[in-house]
Amino acid sequence: MPVVTVHQGPRSTELKRELVKRITDSFVDAYQIPAETVQVWIHEVPTDSWGTAGKLTADK
Repeated sequence: MPVVTVHQGPRSTELKRELVKRITDSFVDAYQIPAETVQVWIHEVPTDSWGTAGKLTADK
């Protein structure tokens, strides 16, 4: 059973729904496995909890 973990900033439920569908479909196509065996875990990180190039994402 594949488990895919996505770390990202906050996104809408609609966008997350589409992401989960596309990731699941990719595993089904590539591995020829049932969709029910694919798990996608989304970990959302607030923009004030990560940074790039020395700045918090929230400050950009």
